[in-house]
Amino acid sequence: MRLEQLEAFLAVMETGSFQAAAQQCGVTQSTISRQIQALEAELDVVLVHRQAQVKLTVAGEALLPRARRICQDWRQATREIADLMAGKQPELCVAAIHSVCSHLLPPALQQFRRDYPAVQLRVTALGSDRSLKVLRDGLVDIAIVMDNPRLTLSPDMAVQPLYEEPVEVLMSVDHPLSRFRQVPWAELAAYPQVVFKDGYGMQRLVQEQFDQSGGILQAALELNTLDAFRGVVRQGDLVALLPQSALVESRRDPGLVVRPTQNPVLTRRVVLVTTGDRLAIPPIHRFSQLVQAQSRDFLPLDDIPTLLSVP
Repeated sequence: MRLEQLEAFLAVMETGSFQAAAQQCGVTQSTISRQIQALEAELDVVLVHRQAQVKLTVAGEALLPRARRICQDWRQATREIADLMAGKQPELCVAAIHSVCSHLLPPALQQFRRDYPAVQLRVTALGSDRSLKVLRDGLVDIAIVMDNPRLTLSPDMAVQPLYEEPVEVLMSVDHPLSRFRQVPWAELAAYPQVVFKDGYGMQRLVQEQFDQSGGILQAALELNTLDAFRGVVRQGDLVALLPQSALVESRRDPGLVVRPTQNPVLTRRVVLVTTGDRLAIPPIHRFSQLVQAQSRDFLPLDDIPTLLSVP
C-alpha cells in the first residue's frame, strides 16, 4: 500500500468521480483508476461502486477514516520535519560536565539565544558517562564531556575536540602537601581524597593514574558538586584532584591552595558529542559552532597570573 493510492482513494471520495479526482491530484484519470485498482487488489475487496456518482462500498466506508488519518499524519510529519530542518525546533537540550556549565557555556548560551530566540535551551549538569547515556537515549541533543573513546566509538557519533587542561591538587591552606610547589604522586597516595561519584570521568581518570603510578587511591568521600569539594577540602586533611577549569573559585579562596602535580602531569580532554543526523539540524549545528569558538578563546589558566598566585 502506497500513500498515493490512499490519496487517490480520498480524492475520489471527496469529488465523487474519477475525472474530478484526477483534476484535483493533477494526474490523468487512468492514473487514478490504476491506483484505486492496485489498492483494491492489495486489500482483496472492492472499495467504490463505479457509476455516474461514485459511492463507497462497505469496505470503502471502513477504510475511509483510517485513510484520512494516515494521510493527515503523513502531512503533519512532513511539515514537522521541514520545520526541523529549517531550524524551527522548539528546544535544544544539552548535558555537560559541571565545570563546562560554569565557565565555558555561558557566553555560547547568550549568543545562541540571540541567534535562535524561539528555541528554548535546556542545560543539565551531569557526569560524562551519564551525559553520554542520555545522548544515546535521545534525551538530549548534545553532550559536552571528558573524552572517552570507548563510549563514543559508534559510527553515528560526531565528536568535536574542544580543549585539554591539566588536573591539579586542591587542598586546605595548611595541609602538609601545600609545602610542595609540585606534588609528587607518591606523596598524594599518603592522604585520603575526595573523588567524584561513580559515572564521572574524573574518577576513572584519577584511578587510572594511580594504577599506573603504582600507588593506591584512598577514596574517602564521593561528591558531585564543586561547591561541596571546596567545602569539604577546606576543613582538614582531605585533598582532591580536579581539572584546572574547575578550580577558578578555589584559587580565590584564602582557605584553599592549588598545586600542580609533579611529572607526570595528568590532563583531561573535553569534547562535544552529538550524532551525525543531529548535526545537520541548523540550531544544533550553530550551537556546536558557538561552543567550539568559545573553546578557542577559553584560555588556559596559566595565561591568567592573578588566578595562579599561591601563598
